[in-house]
Amino acid sequence: MLLLSHCLQRPRTWLISHDDSALPAATAAAFAAGCQKLADGQPLAYLLGEQEFHGLTLHVTPDVLVPRPDTETLVDWALALLPGLAPPGEPAPPGPRVIDLGTGSGAIALAVAHDCPAAQVTATDLSPAALAVAQGNARRLGLNVRFAEGAWWQAVAPDAQFELVLSNPPYIAGRDPHLPALRHEPTLALTPGGDGLDALRQIISGARQHLAPGGWLLLEHGWDQAAAVRTLLREHQLEPVLTRQDIAGRDRCTGGQLGSVRE
Repeated sequence: MLLLSHCLQRPRTWLISHDDSALPAATAAAFAAGCQKLADGQPLAYLLGEQEFHGLTLHVTPDVLVPRPDTETLVDWALALLPGLAPPGEPAPPGPRVIDLGTGSGAIALAVAHDCPAAQVTATDLSPAALAVAQGNARRLGLNVRFAEGAWWQAVAPDAQFELVLSNPPYIAGRDPHLPALRHEPTLALTPGGDGLDALRQIISGARQHLAPGGWLLLEHGWDQAAAVRTLLREHQLEPVLTRQDIAGRDRCTGGQLGSVRE
């Protein structure tokens, strides 16, 4: 029904009340073509050009991943932490500095900026096309987010620090049997190859340099990667280490905190 509503440019309530109306030939052809694309595995969000995420309607294209409900777990955790995080400042501290590494459509960064307007949010991505989508979403939603292009920490200055670092990096293993079903989404945003942990390793290894004292690094990962991510965080002296579950009760996000005093 969503696809038909999109093809007709009519709300679903109109479809229900006009269920005996004949489709114009052009609309019928567009709907049939869309159904064929869905049958081929293309995400409905790409056909509609939009996806709901954490109460926001985001524009999406094949240049970005379709935001998933599971990623809202990461956003909810971030929003719970933010009231207790702020950089030093006089007479009143500015809002906490937040960075979203590998922003894609901007889903995480924009959700945080929307629900915590005081936060100073930066969003990065290696893909110029993805950044263009995220920037367009920020403009349309009227949200103040700074954007930077680059791979992980390369996108920011060596001395840049943040109270909160967020990322939903590519984490699917290179030989995961689910990858073929995701062939219409950008491979770069889905898998780093190998065991799927390479991007997580890069982000964690550089986190201490960029975390302000007391800051948190929160990461989304695969349902079976929580133990490995917890080990990586502890190896880089980010403790305590905590894991949160997604809407299906699977380990989905793990985070670690930098001590309030740097060693």
